[in-house]
Amino acid sequence: MAEQGGRPEGPDLAVGISGDQIAEGRMVAGRVGNDAVLVARVGGRCFAIGATCSHYGGPLAEGILVGDTVRCPWHHTAFRLHDGGVDRPPALDPLPCWRVEESNGRVKVVGKAASTVSAPMHPSASAPESVVIVGVGAAGTVAARTLREEGYAGPITMVDADPDAPVDRPNLSKDYLAGTAQEEWVTLRPPEFFRDNDIMFRKPSRAAELDLRSRELRLDDGTVISYGALLLATGASPIRLPLPTTGRVPLLTLRTLADSRAIVDAASRAGSAGRAVVLGASFIGLEVAASLRTRGLEVHVVAPEPRPLERVLGPQVGDWIREVHESHGVIFHLGQKPRELTDDAVVLESGERLPASFVVAGVGVRPNVELAERAGLALDRGVLVNEYLETSAPRVFAAGDVARYPDIRTGEPVRVEHWVAAERQAQTAARNMLGAGERFTAVPFFWSAHYDATISYVGHAERWDTIAVDGSLAQRDCTIRYVAGGRTLAVATIGRDRASLQAEVELEQQAPAPATAG
Repeated sequence: MAEQGGRPEGPDLAVGISGDQIAEGRMVAGRVGNDAVLVARVGGRCFAIGATCSHYGGPLAEGILVGDTVRCPWHHTAFRLHDGGVDRPPALDPLPCWRVEESNGRVKVVGKAASTVSAPMHPSASAPESVVIVGVGAAGTVAARTLREEGYAGPITMVDADPDAPVDRPNLSKDYLAGTAQEEWVTLRPPEFFRDNDIMFRKPSRAAELDLRSRELRLDDGTVISYGALLLATGASPIRLPLPTTGRVPLLTLRTLADSRAIVDAASRAGSAGRAVVLGASFIGLEVAASLRTRGLEVHVVAPEPRPLERVLGPQVGDWIREVHESHGVIFHLGQKPRELTDDAVVLESGERLPASFVVAGVGVRPNVELAERAGLALDRGVLVNEYLETSAPRVFAAGDVARYPDIRTGEPVRVEHWVAAERQAQTAARNMLGAGERFTAVPFFWSAHYDATISYVGHAERWDTIAVDGSLAQRDCTIRYVAGGRTLAVATIGRDRASLQAEVELEQQAPAPATAG
Protein backbone atom coordinates (compact mmCIF):
# COMPACT_ATOMS: atom_id res chain seq x y z
CA MET A 1 0.00 0.00 0.00
CA ALA A 2 1.39 3.42 -0.90
CA GLU A 3 2.04 5.85 1.90
CA GLN A 4 2.08 9.62 2.12
CA GLY A 5 3.92 11.40 4.91
CA GLY A 6 4.43 8.12 6.74
CA ARG A 7 0.72 7.35 6.94
CA PRO A 8 -0.84 4.50 4.92
CA GLU A 9 -3.38 5.46 2.27
CA GLY A 10 -6.99 4.33 2.30
CA PRO A 11 -10.01 4.94 4.48
CA ASP A 12 -9.72 5.45 8.23
CA LEU A 13 -11.04 2.09 9.39
CA ALA A 14 -11.31 3.31 12.98
CA VAL A 15 -13.97 5.74 11.75
CA GLY A 16 -15.44 2.93 9.70
CA ILE A 17 -16.72 2.22 6.22
CA SER A 18 -20.10 1.31 4.87
CA GLY A 19 -20.79 -2.41 4.95
CA ASP A 20 -21.77 -2.12 1.28
CA GLN A 21 -18.10 -1.44 0.48
CA ILE A 22 -17.05 -4.88 1.59
CA ALA A 23 -19.19 -7.60 0.08
CA GLU A 24 -18.62 -11.31 0.67
CA GLY A 25 -15.22 -12.38 -0.63
CA ARG A 26 -13.94 -8.80 -0.91
CA MET A 27 -11.09 -6.89 0.76
CA VAL A 28 -10.59 -3.23 1.63
CA ALA A 29 -7.20 -1.78 2.56
CA GLY A 30 -7.10 1.19 4.91
CA ARG A 31 -5.49 2.45 8.07
CA VAL A 32 -5.86 2.57 11.80
CA GLY A 33 -3.65 5.38 13.00
CA ASN A 34 -0.30 4.77 11.32
CA ASP A 35 -0.95 1.06 10.78
CA ALA A 36 -1.89 -0.36 7.39
CA VAL A 37 -4.87 -2.68 7.95
CA LEU A 38 -6.76 -5.02 5.65
CA VAL A 39 -10.42 -5.84 6.22
CA ALA A 40 -11.91 -8.88 4.49
CA ARG A 41 -15.34 -10.50 4.61
CA VAL A 42 -15.44 -14.30 4.50
CA GLY A 43 -18.36 -16.48 5.55
CA GLY A 44 -20.42 -13.42 6.38
CA ARG A 45 -17.89 -12.19 8.94
CA CYS A 46 -15.34 -9.37 8.70
CA PHE A 47 -11.73 -9.88 9.76
CA ALA A 48 -8.93 -7.31 10.09
CA ILE A 49 -5.21 -8.08 9.85
CA GLY A 50 -2.04 -6.23 8.89
CA ALA A 51 -2.12 -5.19 5.25
CA THR A 52 1.59 -5.72 4.51
CA CYS A 53 3.20 -9.14 4.07
CA SER A 54 5.78 -9.90 6.76
CA HIS A 55 8.08 -11.47 4.15
CA TYR A 56 9.16 -8.71 1.74
CA GLY A 57 6.36 -6.20 2.38
CA GLY A 58 3.96 -7.18 -0.39
CA PRO A 59 0.58 -5.34 -0.46
CA LEU A 60 -1.96 -7.99 0.54
CA ALA A 61 -4.89 -6.01 -0.87
CA GLU A 62 -3.47 -6.77 -4.32
CA GLY A 63 -3.56 -10.50 -3.58
CA ILE A 64 -6.54 -12.84 -3.47
CA LEU A 65 -8.73 -14.50 -0.88
CA VAL A 66 -8.74 -18.30 -0.85
CA GLY A 67 -10.98 -19.86 1.77
CA ASP A 68 -10.20 -18.17 5.07
CA THR A 69 -6.75 -16.98 3.93
CA VAL A 70 -5.32 -14.05 2.01
CA ARG A 71 -2.42 -14.75 -0.37
CA CYS A 72 0.36 -12.27 -0.98
CA PRO A 73 0.72 -11.22 -4.64
CA TRP A 74 4.52 -11.15 -4.55
CA HIS A 75 5.62 -14.53 -3.21
CA HIS A 76 2.36 -16.37 -2.43
CA THR A 77 2.47 -16.50 1.36
CA ALA A 78 -0.98 -17.42 2.74
CA PHE A 79 -2.06 -15.73 5.99
CA ARG A 80 -5.03 -16.87 8.06
CA LEU A 81 -7.60 -14.14 8.46
CA HIS A 82 -8.84 -15.22 11.89
CA ASP A 83 -5.48 -14.96 13.67
CA GLY A 84 -2.93 -13.50 11.22
CA GLY A 85 -0.86 -16.68 11.34
CA VAL A 86 1.16 -18.01 8.43
CA ASP A 87 -0.85 -20.78 6.80
CA ARG A 88 2.07 -21.48 4.48
CA PRO A 89 5.43 -19.81 3.73
CA PRO A 90 7.56 -18.12 2.51
CA ALA A 91 6.71 -15.59 5.26
CA LEU A 92 7.60 -16.90 8.69
CA ASP A 93 6.17 -14.17 10.94
CA PRO A 94 2.46 -13.68 11.68
CA LEU A 95 0.54 -10.47 11.09
CA PRO A 96 -1.18 -8.38 13.77
CA CYS A 97 -4.94 -8.65 14.12
CA TRP A 98 -7.60 -6.10 14.99
CA ARG A 99 -11.09 -6.40 16.43
CA VAL A 100 -13.96 -5.56 14.09
CA GLU A 101 -17.46 -4.34 14.93
CA GLU A 102 -20.30 -4.22 12.45
CA SER A 103 -23.45 -2.31 13.35
CA ASN A 104 -25.91 0.10 11.75
CA GLY A 105 -24.55 -0.77 8.32
CA ARG A 106 -20.96 0.25 9.16
CA VAL A 107 -17.79 -1.76 9.65
CA LYS A 108 -15.30 -0.39 12.18
CA VAL A 109 -11.91 -1.56 13.38
CA VAL A 110 -12.01 -0.93 17.12
CA GLY A 111 -8.62 -1.98 18.43
CA LYS A 112 -5.73 -4.37 18.13
CA ALA A 113 -6.51 -7.92 19.22
CA ALA A 114 -4.35 -10.02 21.49
CA SER A 115 -2.15 -12.52 19.69
CA THR A 116 -4.07 -15.74 19.21
CA VAL A 117 -2.03 -17.49 16.54
CA SER A 118 -3.59 -20.85 16.08
CA ALA A 119 -4.27 -23.25 18.84
CA PRO A 120 -1.64 -25.96 18.49
CA MET A 121 -2.63 -29.41 17.42
CA HIS A 122 -2.28 -32.07 20.07
CA PRO A 123 0.51 -34.40 18.96
CA SER A 124 -0.59 -37.99 18.79
CA ALA A 125 0.73 -40.71 21.06
CA SER A 126 3.13 -41.60 18.25
CA ALA A 127 4.90 -38.22 18.45
CA PRO A 128 8.67 -38.81 18.66
CA GLU A 129 10.58 -38.52 21.92
CA SER A 130 13.07 -36.27 20.13
CA VAL A 131 13.65 -34.75 16.69
CA VAL A 132 16.94 -34.21 14.86
CA ILE A 133 17.08 -31.95 11.79
CA VAL A 134 20.11 -32.19 9.50
CA GLY A 135 20.39 -28.90 7.65
CA VAL A 136 19.49 -25.38 8.73
CA GLY A 137 18.35 -23.87 5.47
CA ALA A 138 14.80 -23.08 4.42
CA ALA A 139 13.46 -26.59 5.06
CA GLY A 140 15.24 -27.20 8.34
CA THR A 141 14.30 -23.84 9.82
CA VAL A 142 10.64 -24.09 8.86
CA ALA A 143 10.46 -27.67 10.15
CA ALA A 144 11.71 -26.60 13.59
CA ARG A 145 9.33 -23.64 13.65
CA THR A 146 6.38 -25.82 12.62
CA LEU A 147 7.09 -28.43 15.29
CA ARG A 148 6.93 -25.80 18.01
CA GLU A 149 3.87 -24.09 16.51
CA GLU A 150 2.07 -27.42 16.41
CA GLY A 151 2.66 -27.97 20.12
CA TYR A 152 5.64 -30.31 20.09
CA ALA A 153 7.52 -29.89 23.38
CA GLY A 154 10.22 -32.55 22.98
CA PRO A 155 13.91 -31.94 22.28
CA ILE A 156 14.81 -30.56 18.84
CA THR A 157 18.44 -30.63 17.69
CA MET A 158 19.58 -28.95 14.48
CA VAL A 159 22.89 -29.74 12.77
CA ASP A 160 24.62 -27.79 10.01
CA ALA A 161 28.19 -27.36 8.80
CA ASP A 162 27.57 -23.77 7.61
CA PRO A 163 28.49 -21.29 10.36
CA ASP A 164 26.25 -18.62 8.81
CA ALA A 165 23.05 -20.71 8.58
CA PRO A 166 20.22 -19.98 8.40
CA VAL A 167 20.08 -17.27 5.74
CA ASP A 168 17.49 -16.05 3.23
CA ARG A 169 19.19 -17.68 0.24
CA PRO A 170 17.18 -15.95 -2.55
CA ASN A 171 18.71 -12.66 -1.38
CA LEU A 172 22.24 -13.95 -1.94
CA SER A 173 21.99 -13.69 -5.72
CA LYS A 174 19.56 -10.77 -5.78
CA ASP A 175 19.48 -7.72 -3.50
CA TYR A 176 22.41 -8.58 -1.23
CA LEU A 177 24.72 -9.37 -4.13
CA ALA A 178 23.53 -6.26 -5.98
CA GLY A 179 24.39 -4.14 -2.93
CA THR A 180 20.82 -3.00 -2.29
CA ALA A 181 20.20 -5.08 0.87
CA GLN A 182 22.10 -4.95 4.14
CA GLU A 183 23.64 -8.15 5.44
CA GLU A 184 21.39 -7.96 8.51
CA TRP A 185 18.40 -8.54 6.23
CA VAL A 186 19.85 -11.83 4.98
CA THR A 187 19.47 -13.65 8.31
CA LEU A 188 16.50 -15.99 8.09
CA ARG A 189 16.08 -16.48 11.85
CA PRO A 190 18.21 -14.77 14.52
CA PRO A 191 19.94 -16.80 17.26
CA GLU A 192 17.31 -15.80 19.81
CA PHE A 193 14.65 -17.63 17.78
CA PHE A 194 16.35 -20.93 18.50
CA ARG A 195 17.03 -19.99 22.12
CA ASP A 196 13.47 -18.83 22.77
CA ASN A 197 12.05 -21.99 21.19
CA ASP A 198 14.38 -24.28 23.15
CA ILE A 199 16.05 -25.62 19.99
CA MET A 200 19.56 -27.04 20.31
CA PHE A 201 21.63 -25.61 17.48
CA ARG A 202 24.90 -27.38 16.67
CA LYS A 203 26.89 -25.39 14.12
CA PRO A 204 29.26 -25.60 12.48
CA SER A 205 29.05 -29.36 12.81
CA ARG A 206 28.83 -31.97 10.07
CA ALA A 207 26.64 -35.08 10.16
CA ALA A 208 28.95 -38.02 9.43
CA GLU A 209 26.93 -41.22 9.81
CA LEU A 210 23.25 -42.10 10.19
CA ASP A 211 22.48 -45.43 11.90
CA LEU A 212 18.91 -46.31 11.01
CA ARG A 213 18.73 -49.37 13.22
CA SER A 214 19.79 -47.67 16.43
CA ARG A 215 18.27 -44.32 15.39
CA GLU A 216 21.46 -42.41 16.03
CA LEU A 217 23.27 -39.64 14.17
CA ARG A 218 27.03 -39.36 14.57
CA LEU A 219 28.72 -36.02 14.01
CA ASP A 220 32.21 -35.50 12.65
CA ASP A 221 33.50 -34.66 16.14
CA GLY A 222 32.33 -38.06 17.42
CA THR A 223 29.19 -36.81 19.16
CA VAL A 224 26.26 -39.24 18.90
CA ILE A 225 22.68 -37.92 18.97
CA SER A 226 19.69 -40.23 19.36
CA TYR A 227 16.46 -39.38 17.58
CA GLY A 228 12.84 -40.43 17.56
CA ALA A 229 12.31 -38.79 14.17
CA LEU A 230 14.81 -37.23 11.80
CA LEU A 231 14.55 -34.79 8.91
CA LEU A 232 17.11 -34.75 6.12
CA ALA A 233 17.22 -31.17 4.87
CA THR A 234 20.75 -31.35 3.53
CA GLY A 235 20.02 -29.30 0.41
CA ALA A 236 22.31 -29.27 -2.60
CA SER A 237 25.79 -28.12 -3.56
CA PRO A 238 26.94 -26.22 -6.66
CA ILE A 239 28.42 -28.25 -9.47
CA ARG A 240 32.10 -27.36 -9.74
CA LEU A 241 33.55 -27.36 -13.23
CA PRO A 242 36.80 -29.33 -13.67
CA LEU A 243 38.51 -26.51 -15.56
CA PRO A 244 42.28 -26.33 -15.96
CA THR A 245 43.33 -23.14 -14.19
CA THR A 246 46.40 -21.34 -12.95
CA GLY A 247 44.44 -20.15 -9.93
CA ARG A 248 45.12 -16.50 -10.69
CA VAL A 249 41.53 -15.75 -11.73
CA PRO A 250 39.11 -16.60 -8.90
CA LEU A 251 36.57 -19.29 -9.89
CA LEU A 252 33.60 -18.81 -7.58
CA THR A 253 30.21 -20.43 -7.00
CA LEU A 254 27.16 -19.17 -5.12
CA ARG A 255 25.24 -21.10 -2.50
CA THR A 256 26.09 -19.74 0.95
CA LEU A 257 26.45 -16.31 2.50
CA ALA A 258 30.22 -16.85 2.48
CA ASP A 259 30.02 -17.47 -1.29
CA SER A 260 28.05 -14.26 -1.82
CA ARG A 261 30.51 -12.32 0.32
CA ALA A 262 33.37 -13.69 -1.79
CA ILE A 263 31.71 -12.47 -4.99
CA VAL A 264 31.02 -9.06 -3.44
CA ASP A 265 34.67 -8.88 -2.38
CA ALA A 266 35.88 -9.86 -5.86
CA ALA A 267 33.59 -7.25 -7.43
CA SER A 268 34.81 -4.57 -5.02
CA ARG A 269 38.45 -5.35 -5.75
CA ALA A 270 37.78 -5.33 -9.49
CA GLY A 271 35.98 -2.01 -9.32
CA SER A 272 33.82 -0.49 -12.04
CA ALA A 273 36.53 -1.23 -14.59
CA GLY A 274 36.41 -4.93 -13.74
CA ARG A 275 35.01 -7.70 -15.88
CA ALA A 276 33.12 -10.72 -14.59
CA VAL A 277 32.52 -13.86 -16.62
CA VAL A 278 29.50 -15.92 -15.59
CA LEU A 279 29.52 -19.56 -16.66
CA GLY A 280 25.95 -20.75 -17.12
CA ALA A 281 22.75 -19.02 -18.23
CA SER A 282 20.70 -20.58 -15.42
CA PHE A 283 18.48 -18.60 -13.05
CA ILE A 284 21.35 -18.28 -10.59
CA GLY A 285 23.80 -17.33 -13.34
CA LEU A 286 21.52 -14.65 -14.78
CA GLU A 287 20.64 -13.24 -11.36
CA VAL A 288 24.36 -12.98 -10.59
CA ALA A 289 24.85 -11.24 -13.94
CA ALA A 290 22.10 -8.72 -13.16
CA SER A 291 23.48 -8.04 -9.67
CA LEU A 292 27.00 -7.49 -10.97
CA ARG A 293 25.73 -5.14 -13.69
CA THR A 294 23.94 -3.21 -10.93
CA ARG A 295 27.37 -2.85 -9.30
CA GLY A 296 28.70 -1.43 -12.57
CA LEU A 297 30.92 -4.30 -13.75
CA GLU A 298 31.21 -5.47 -17.33
CA VAL A 299 29.55 -8.90 -17.46
CA HIS A 300 29.87 -11.72 -19.99
CA VAL A 301 27.72 -14.88 -19.84
CA VAL A 302 28.98 -18.14 -21.36
CA ALA A 303 26.60 -21.06 -21.86
CA PRO A 304 26.35 -24.10 -24.18
CA GLU A 305 22.65 -23.71 -25.01
CA PRO A 306 21.39 -21.51 -27.88
CA ARG A 307 19.29 -19.31 -25.56
CA PRO A 308 19.07 -18.81 -21.78
CA LEU A 309 16.43 -20.63 -19.70
CA GLU A 310 14.97 -22.41 -22.73
CA ARG A 311 14.87 -25.80 -21.00
CA VAL A 312 12.71 -24.44 -18.16
CA LEU A 313 10.73 -21.61 -19.79
CA GLY A 314 10.82 -22.28 -23.52
CA PRO A 315 12.24 -20.35 -26.48
CA GLN A 316 9.95 -17.30 -26.30
CA VAL A 317 10.87 -16.46 -22.72
CA GLY A 318 14.48 -17.42 -23.40
CA ASP A 319 14.77 -14.87 -26.21
CA TRP A 320 13.02 -12.23 -24.10
CA ILE A 321 15.25 -12.71 -21.05
CA ARG A 322 18.31 -12.44 -23.27
CA GLU A 323 17.02 -9.13 -24.63
CA VAL A 324 16.38 -7.86 -21.09
CA HIS A 325 19.96 -8.60 -20.06
CA GLU A 326 21.46 -7.28 -23.27
CA SER A 327 19.54 -4.03 -22.80
CA HIS A 328 21.42 -3.70 -19.50
CA GLY A 329 24.79 -4.35 -21.12
CA VAL A 330 25.32 -8.08 -20.57
CA ILE A 331 27.26 -9.77 -23.38
CA PHE A 332 26.28 -13.36 -24.20
CA HIS A 333 28.49 -16.10 -25.63
CA LEU A 334 25.95 -18.84 -26.31
CA GLY A 335 26.66 -22.23 -27.82
CA GLN A 336 30.04 -22.01 -26.10
CA LYS A 337 31.84 -23.85 -23.28
CA PRO A 338 34.89 -22.79 -21.30
CA ARG A 339 38.12 -24.71 -22.00
CA GLU A 340 40.45 -23.28 -19.36
CA LEU A 341 41.25 -20.36 -17.10
CA THR A 342 44.56 -18.64 -17.72
CA ASP A 343 46.22 -16.03 -15.54
CA ASP A 344 43.79 -13.35 -16.66
CA ALA A 345 41.11 -14.82 -18.92
CA VAL A 346 38.57 -17.52 -19.70
CA VAL A 347 39.44 -19.39 -22.88
CA LEU A 348 36.45 -20.86 -24.70
CA GLU A 349 36.44 -24.11 -26.68
CA SER A 350 36.21 -21.97 -29.83
CA GLY A 351 39.54 -20.39 -28.89
CA GLU A 352 37.96 -17.04 -28.02
CA ARG A 353 39.64 -15.41 -25.04
CA LEU A 354 37.57 -13.43 -22.49
CA PRO A 355 39.67 -11.32 -20.10
CA ALA A 356 38.26 -11.69 -16.58
CA SER A 357 38.78 -10.19 -13.14
CA PHE A 358 36.90 -13.16 -11.68
CA VAL A 359 34.58 -15.96 -12.80
CA VAL A 360 31.31 -17.20 -11.29
CA ALA A 361 30.03 -20.67 -12.22
CA GLY A 362 26.27 -21.11 -12.10
CA VAL A 363 25.83 -24.43 -13.90
CA GLY A 364 23.47 -26.21 -11.52
CA VAL A 365 23.55 -28.11 -8.25
CA ARG A 366 23.64 -31.71 -7.03
CA PRO A 367 21.56 -32.90 -4.07
CA ASN A 368 23.57 -33.71 -0.96
CA VAL A 369 22.70 -37.40 -0.66
CA GLU A 370 25.97 -38.71 0.79
CA LEU A 371 24.64 -39.15 4.34
CA ALA A 372 21.48 -40.87 3.06
CA GLU A 373 23.48 -43.07 0.69
CA ARG A 374 25.81 -44.30 3.44
CA ALA A 375 22.77 -45.08 5.60
CA GLY A 376 21.22 -47.20 2.84
CA LEU A 377 18.16 -45.05 2.12
CA ALA A 378 16.48 -45.40 -1.28
CA LEU A 379 17.82 -42.90 -3.80
CA ASP A 380 16.90 -41.73 -7.29
CA ARG A 381 18.69 -38.49 -8.18
CA GLY A 382 17.77 -37.42 -4.66
CA VAL A 383 16.37 -39.07 -1.55
CA LEU A 384 13.16 -40.89 -2.44
CA VAL A 385 10.18 -40.07 -0.24
CA ASN A 386 6.49 -41.00 -0.33
CA GLU A 387 3.52 -38.64 -0.41
CA TYR A 388 4.03 -37.99 3.31
CA LEU A 389 7.70 -37.06 2.68
CA GLU A 390 8.89 -40.13 4.59
CA THR A 391 11.95 -41.95 3.24
CA SER A 392 12.38 -45.70 2.88
CA ALA A 393 13.24 -45.80 6.61
CA PRO A 394 10.42 -45.27 9.14
CA ARG A 395 10.50 -41.94 10.97
CA VAL A 396 13.16 -40.52 8.67
CA PHE A 397 11.82 -37.73 6.45
CA ALA A 398 13.37 -35.54 3.76
CA ALA A 399 12.45 -32.09 2.48
CA GLY A 400 13.86 -29.42 0.21
CA ASP A 401 16.39 -29.73 -2.60
CA VAL A 402 17.41 -33.24 -1.54
CA ALA A 403 13.91 -34.78 -1.63
CA ARG A 404 12.41 -36.55 -4.65
CA TYR A 405 8.67 -36.84 -4.07
CA PRO A 406 5.61 -38.07 -6.04
CA ASP A 407 3.96 -35.19 -7.91
CA ILE A 408 0.19 -35.81 -7.91
CA ARG A 409 -0.27 -33.57 -10.96
CA THR A 410 2.01 -35.55 -13.27
CA GLY A 411 2.09 -38.92 -11.55
CA GLU A 412 5.89 -38.80 -11.66
CA PRO A 413 8.57 -38.39 -8.99
CA VAL A 414 10.10 -34.91 -9.04
CA ARG A 415 12.80 -33.00 -7.22
CA VAL A 416 12.13 -29.27 -7.09
CA GLU A 417 14.97 -26.85 -6.30
CA HIS A 418 12.80 -23.97 -5.10
CA TRP A 419 13.02 -22.07 -1.81
CA VAL A 420 9.27 -21.89 -1.23
CA ALA A 421 8.78 -25.57 -2.08
CA ALA A 422 11.43 -26.49 0.50
CA GLU A 423 9.61 -24.52 3.19
CA ARG A 424 6.22 -26.01 2.38
CA GLN A 425 7.63 -29.53 2.30
CA ALA A 426 9.14 -28.88 5.72
CA GLN A 427 5.73 -27.87 7.10
CA THR A 428 4.21 -31.15 5.94
CA ALA A 429 7.15 -33.28 7.09
CA ALA A 430 7.10 -31.70 10.56
CA ARG A 431 3.38 -32.30 10.96
CA ASN A 432 3.78 -35.88 9.83
CA MET A 433 6.47 -36.44 12.44
CA LEU A 434 3.68 -35.68 14.90
CA GLY A 435 1.30 -38.18 13.31
CA ALA A 436 -0.74 -35.84 11.11
CA GLY A 437 -0.78 -38.17 8.08
CA GLU A 438 -0.80 -35.16 5.73
CA ARG A 439 -0.05 -35.69 2.04
CA PHE A 440 2.23 -33.17 0.36
CA THR A 441 0.20 -31.61 -2.46
CA ALA A 442 1.42 -28.00 -2.58
CA VAL A 443 1.97 -26.46 -6.01
CA PRO A 444 5.64 -25.43 -6.48
CA PHE A 445 6.29 -21.69 -6.78
CA PHE A 446 9.38 -19.60 -7.42
CA TRP A 447 10.27 -16.11 -8.54
CA SER A 448 13.32 -14.80 -10.35
CA ALA A 449 14.28 -11.11 -10.50
CA HIS A 450 16.21 -9.55 -13.39
CA TYR A 451 16.69 -5.81 -12.93
CA ASP A 452 13.13 -4.41 -12.88
CA ALA A 453 11.56 -7.55 -14.37
CA THR A 454 10.33 -10.45 -12.24
CA ILE A 455 9.21 -13.87 -13.44
CA SER A 456 6.74 -15.74 -11.24
CA TYR A 457 6.29 -19.45 -11.90
CA VAL A 458 3.79 -21.93 -10.43
CA GLY A 459 3.64 -25.64 -11.13
CA HIS A 460 6.32 -27.92 -12.52
CA ALA A 461 6.79 -28.79 -16.18
CA GLU A 462 9.84 -30.81 -17.21
CA ARG A 463 8.41 -31.13 -20.73
CA TRP A 464 5.40 -29.86 -22.64
CA ASP A 465 3.53 -30.15 -25.92
CA THR A 466 2.62 -26.50 -26.33
CA ILE A 467 3.36 -23.10 -24.84
CA ALA A 468 0.50 -20.60 -24.89
CA VAL A 469 1.39 -16.94 -24.42
CA ASP A 470 -1.34 -14.45 -23.47
CA GLY A 471 -0.22 -10.83 -23.56
CA SER A 472 3.11 -9.28 -24.47
CA LEU A 473 6.57 -10.29 -23.32
CA ALA A 474 7.97 -7.09 -24.78
CA GLN A 475 5.62 -5.03 -22.63
CA ARG A 476 6.27 -7.26 -19.59
CA ASP A 477 2.60 -8.09 -19.25
CA CYS A 478 1.85 -11.72 -20.01
CA THR A 479 0.86 -15.19 -18.87
CA ILE A 480 2.63 -18.25 -20.29
CA ARG A 481 1.05 -21.69 -19.94
CA TYR A 482 2.97 -24.94 -20.34
CA VAL A 483 0.61 -27.69 -21.50
CA ALA A 484 1.12 -31.44 -21.94
CA GLY A 485 -1.59 -33.87 -22.96
CA GLY A 486 -4.21 -31.15 -22.64
CA ARG A 487 -3.24 -30.46 -19.00
CA THR A 488 -1.67 -27.24 -17.80
CA LEU A 489 1.43 -28.24 -15.83
CA ALA A 490 2.87 -24.82 -15.08
CA VAL A 491 2.20 -21.12 -15.54
CA ALA A 492 4.74 -18.30 -15.72
CA THR A 493 3.69 -14.67 -15.44
CA ILE A 494 5.42 -11.35 -15.92
CA GLY A 495 3.71 -8.26 -14.53
CA ARG A 496 0.61 -10.22 -13.55
CA ASP A 497 0.83 -11.06 -9.86
CA ARG A 498 -2.88 -11.80 -9.43
CA ALA A 499 -2.86 -14.06 -12.48
CA SER A 500 -0.03 -16.03 -10.88
CA LEU A 501 -2.05 -16.48 -7.70
CA GLN A 502 -5.12 -17.51 -9.66
CA ALA A 503 -3.07 -20.01 -11.67
CA GLU A 504 -1.79 -21.48 -8.42
CA VAL A 505 -5.37 -22.03 -7.24
CA GLU A 506 -6.31 -23.61 -10.59
CA LEU A 507 -3.42 -26.06 -10.30
CA GLU A 508 -4.36 -26.86 -6.71
CA GLN A 509 -7.86 -27.74 -7.84
CA GLN A 510 -6.69 -29.77 -10.82
CA ALA A 511 -7.54 -33.46 -10.69
CA PRO A 512 -4.59 -35.79 -10.03
CA ALA A 513 -2.88 -37.26 -13.06
CA PRO A 514 -4.24 -40.64 -14.16
CA ALA A 515 -2.34 -43.53 -12.64
CA THR A 516 0.16 -45.13 -14.99
CA ALA A 517 0.41 -48.85 -15.45
CA GLY A 518 3.22 -50.57 -13.65
